Amino acid sequence: MLYRVSMPFARTLLLALALASPSLAAQDLHLIPVPREVHPAATLPLAHGVALTCTSPCDPADAFALDDLRLTLSSRGINVSDAAPVHILVTRFGSSLGHSIYTESVPGQAASLPADASAAQPPAGYQAEGYSIVPDRNGLALTGMTASGVFYALQTVKQLVEGTGSAAVLHVATIRDWPALAYRGLSDDLSRGPMPTFEFQKKLIRTLAAYKVNLYSPYFEHTMKYTSLPLMAPPGGTFTQEQARELVAYAAQYHITVVPEQEAFGHLHSLLNWEQYTPLAETPHGNVLAPGQAASLKLTHAMFAELAGIYPSPMLHLGADETVDLGKGQTKADVDAQGLGAVYLSYLQRIVADLAPLHRRLLFWGDIAMKDPDLVAKLPDDFKRATIAIAWEYNPQPKGFAKFITPFTDAHMETWVAPGINNWSRVYPNWNNALANIQQFTAQGEALGATGQLNTLWNDDGETFADSNWYGILFGAEAAWHQGEASIPAFQSAYGPAFHGDLSGNVNEAQREVMAAHQLLHDTALKTDGSDLVFWVDPWSADGQHQAAILRPVLAELRLHAERAITLLAQARQANPALRETDALDALELGARRLDLIGLKYQVTDEIAVGYAHAYSLQGSRRKEDREDVTRELNNINSANGKLQDLRNSFALLRDLYQQDWLRSNRPYFLTNNLERYDLTIQLWLQRIDRFRSAQRQWASSQTLPPATELGIPAPPQP
Repeated sequence: MLYRVSMPFARTLLLALALASPSLAAQDLHLIPVPREVHPAATLPLAHGVALTCTSPCDPADAFALDDLRLTLSSRGINVSDAAPVHILVTRFGSSLGHSIYTESVPGQAASLPADASAAQPPAGYQAEGYSIVPDRNGLALTGMTASGVFYALQTVKQLVEGTGSAAVLHVATIRDWPALAYRGLSDDLSRGPMPTFEFQKKLIRTLAAYKVNLYSPYFEHTMKYTSLPLMAPPGGTFTQEQARELVAYAAQYHITVVPEQEAFGHLHSLLNWEQYTPLAETPHGNVLAPGQAASLKLTHAMFAELAGIYPSPMLHLGADETVDLGKGQTKADVDAQGLGAVYLSYLQRIVADLAPLHRRLLFWGDIAMKDPDLVAKLPDDFKRATIAIAWEYNPQPKGFAKFITPFTDAHMETWVAPGINNWSRVYPNWNNALANIQQFTAQGEALGATGQLNTLWNDDGETFADSNWYGILFGAEAAWHQGEASIPAFQSAYGPAFHGDLSGNVNEAQREVMAAHQLLHDTALKTDGSDLVFWVDPWSADGQHQAAILRPVLAELRLHAERAITLLAQARQANPALRETDALDALELGARRLDLIGLKYQVTDEIAVGYAHAYSLQGSRRKEDREDVTRELNNINSANGKLQDLRNSFALLRDLYQQDWLRSNRPYFLTNNLERYDLTIQLWLQRIDRFRSAQRQWASSQTLPPATELGIPAPPQP
């Protein structure tokens, strides 16, 4: 693509306003993250396209960013042409033009360039990744001091474009923006089930960059391919060194640093299950390396030496969290004598010292060390300089998050905060917990001196898949960029337009309906949410009947929320067939359908129990009407449209939808584990159908029925 040199820069905001439609309020721009300073002006039609121009010489990184914008606009049916009447102009801050753009973006500044250019120097926080956007003739002009600043300016421009094809418009605004936190990352669990396709990982990189995330941390327990550990990585579920190098180079174009995490202390069960490594386990075939074994340190060294040769990042992540076995086996005597914190920190120091020749900052999770703040304060200065402590907690904390952060900041250690998107072991992520956790933890971390946020997703039981996660990922990006506390309502309003191109509000409302369903379940005495455990429990079992007694009062309302979400998504698709990120909408719909089935299975179980009890009570009657009632009750339970068939059909449908959604973003690896849960459940209801059919034949031949207990049917609910 060719980039034309801009005509002499002349600010004509009044002309732009005269040519455009009435201005919008700032909140109506639907920007994620919300810029630090934004003043909307007007809208310009893009029916005749848009021209992308760059001052000469155009930096190669800026040319790449403009090409990225061009591809986005083209994918929305918007013509990109040098002859188009609307312009997007890019320049670097170092030029007089760049200084002028920055000056125009500062509230209260004169429109002309100061005689002394240094008077227009931005604040320190702006200089690494900040940018400015101002109205320019019939379009926008933007600048940044660095390639990442220009890139982020153009990502904002993407969101200032609304609509598709000839109906698209450009929202004109004056914006000056820079991040609150230097490091804004995502930790991506690649070890507990789903392994994304390489193409999806590239999409993840592009999407993270579009919302100004600058760090990606793939999490490995056993799925990174090491030449020195051929037993470690499972076939089909391995991230190869060739893929890693390609992803690192790909991410660099999008201003994202890839920082791998390899668990170096705990969470090594898959490796320690191999007999060859049994002597290194704190407990037999356990999860934690035994610090007293010399080969434990050699193992960690081998992994990280290979990582350092693959990933050029200035940082590597040790993990070292949840060392639950420590002191329960080989190290028991040491822990009894010295204390758990002392033994843990001693071995962590040995790891850090051993890896010092790699010349990388080493990240570690703070959950164990934070419990001994006095020991943390006494850690050697060279250890503190070599490491970054990551405080993590994944739930809202009414009393605040200081106790997770200050053990490290008080010890003058660089610290990041790690909230979570609450996607693990759930039919769909619980945004009630996630949004509050991300909002408060990030804001309080910033206030207490944290320099980064590492938002997290986890796949604990292996059932989750990536397209369910975007809502929490994007709010993490919002919170990390935002100075102070990010607004949850503002994000919820912006999400549908920004991510999906949905201006109807239906996608946003569908997310709120699923949140309401989660909250209903949480507010019961069961104190659960839409967990996989609730979804999979057999409603005829003792455990299922215990849950049913608690959940019965909310089942109808639960289903209405879930079904409202499904309906809203259908209405959004109908209103705009050009919605973006439809895989994420499919994942949301599947989550709502799974929530609905939680309610349906308990309702149907009660109806079967009541109906069969009624039929059983009438079996001795000689009245024709009563005998007909028995037959009718039995057919209601088991026939072409029977209640047993309802449950069989519902699980079978969700199995097919689940498989489709999984394979859109993941490799086949681990999918069998999850499909077998569906198959087992479908078989369970098929067996009950067959068993009940025998009872129906018994009624037809002898006018008698077996007791409900013989069929496994639970007792009817008590009033």
